This record gives sequence, C-alpha cells and structure tokens, in this order.
Amino acid sequence: MALLPDRHPQKDFFILDIADVVLKDDMASMEHPLFSLATKPDHRHLEYRGGGNRLKIIPSGVGLPTIFDKDILIFCISQLMHKKNRGEPIGNRVRFSGRELLMATNRPTNNLGYQRLEQAFHRLRGTNFQTDITTGNKRETRIFGLIDEGGFVMKEEGEWRLDYCEVVLSDWVMRAIEGDEVVTISNDYFRLRRPLERRIYEIARKHCGSQKRWHINLAKLQDKTGSNAPLKKFRLNIRQIIEGDHLPFYTLELTSDDLVIFRPRQNRVAIPASIILPEWAEEKARRIAQEKGWDYHALRANWMDFAHDATGKGNPPKNAGAAFVAYCKKQNNLR
Repeated sequence: MALLPDRHPQKDFFILDIADVVLKDDMASMEHPLFSLATKPDHRHLEYRGGGNRLKIIPSGVGLPTIFDKDILIFCISQLMHKKNRGEPIGNRVRFSGRELLMATNRPTNNLGYQRLEQAFHRLRGTNFQTDITTGNKRETRIFGLIDEGGFVMKEEGEWRLDYCEVVLSDWVMRAIEGDEVVTISNDYFRLRRPLERRIYEIARKHCGSQKRWHINLAKLQDKTGSNAPLKKFRLNIRQIIEGDHLPFYTLELTSDDLVIFRPRQNRVAIPASIILPEWAEEKARRIAQEKGWDYHALRANWMDFAHDATGKGNPPKNAGAAFVAYCKKQNNLR
C-alpha cells in the first residue's frame, strides 16, 4: 500500500511558517501503546505491563484515541519545542488555526477534516489513563487525560466563523516537553496509511535510533504496538510492511525464528556518483543541529531524500556540501 499523497506540497506560510517547525514526538507514548490501532470505534478497556510499568486505559463514550488522533499531540509538542528551542516562554495552552494543523499533518482541509479534528478532541479529552510511567524524572500513579481541553473558538463576522483552535495539554505531557523527553520524527510519518506502520515507525525511532541494528521478538513487538490481532495475522502484517518498504529511514527484516530486525537505511553519500558530501559539510551541519537541539541524523536523512528526488528530476545540487549546509541553516532559521 503506497504512501498517502503529499496533500499540501506548497505550505501556507501566511499563518505560520510550519516548514521551520521540526516534528517532535514524546518518548513515553512512543514506548507504550497509548493509542488504538483500530479504524472503527474501539471501546475496549486495556491494560499493559512491561519494563516494570503498568498502564490502564479506560475509553471515553466515543472510544479510545487512535494513532491518527495522536497527530494533534505531535503537532502541539512540535510547536512548543520550537518555541522552547528559541528561548521563548511556553505553557500548556496551544493556540493554532485548524487549517494550520490540517496542513501540517497532511490532512484534507475540507469539512471532513474539521469534523475528524473535533472527534479526535472528544477521544483525547474523554479517555482516562492510569499509569506509573515516569516522565520528567517524576513517577505518578493517578488517573489523567492526555489533554485537559480541546476545541474551537468562533468569531462573529456577519456569520459565525472559526477563529482558532485551542488545546490544553495535561501535566503528564508537559513534563515530557519540559524535560526534553522528545525525539525528532520524519515529515513522512503523516503519509503512512496504515496505523500499524505508524506505530512500527515510532518504535523504530525510539529504540533503533541511529544504531546499526536493533531487534525484538515478534510477540514482544506485538505487545509494544498494542495490536490485538492473532500472532499469525500480526506476522502477516509485518511481512506486508516489509514488502511495502515505506517506513521513513528504517528497513525491517523478519527471520524464520520470528526475530524482527530494524536497521537504518543506508545513507546515500553520493547523490549522483560524481557528487560527494564532504566531511566539512557534515561537521558544520552537526554543529548547527547541536546548537539548536535538533536530531542530526533525521536532518541529514531528510536532505538526502530531497537531493535524491531532485536528482531524479534532473536537478542535482551543483555543490552538495554547500547545498546541505544551506538547507540546515534554513531549517534552523529563527525568524
């Protein structure tokens, strides 16, 4: 199953320069299956145990929050981390236009897009979590939600029109942001169609990172994803993901003894063979990434993909090193 199309290749820069905001995901929800992989209302009461942690999830009347509902949290976390890295004050209240979020998360900007956004607010606000997972060097065992509020503010201009959306993040989520317990993720995350693909990518990003290899038993991987499919079906799903090969930055391998192996994709240092990314450019880019608290490997991988696509269209970079550094500076442009 192919990636979703890039619905908004030309971003709307009049609201917010969303191209400058690096996507961030919190490590606690990447580690633990807080979100349902179902595409229909899921009213199961769930309990997970692992690594000394316990997690209970009690759904709202409209069901559990889905992995697609998590887009809202990723968007809000990314906005706050962007401000935090610029030295600006942050709080748990995040205000944005609905169009801005829909475009940033590769969603349609029609009425259906706003309806789904409202439904996601209901699931995120109404679901209760009970856990002793640690965030921000603090462990709590209490019942809480992922957001305290979420909704739309309308303005009367002859007729009622949407002015902005607002989300109030819970203290649990805010501690992850304040403690920098976040990881950079690829923009192509929002182009993954299948819920399990998104969950598998999160796990790969959290556990494999830039290591040469990370592996896990298939049954344990299923527990980490939160999938309730029979193991035989889950094995087939993993094989389909391997065959599709759409995960950003990572490849998977499933061995005959049910070991799932994650590896970063091979870096394309030669953009074509005649153009080499010089060491000085990589060193300069590393310094930029370090100064701004960005993930260098994700930044490099994104540029490699961009350069590779440009080369395939007959527009290879004339000076790979200078182009790479310029790209890094632009991504870190603190306007």
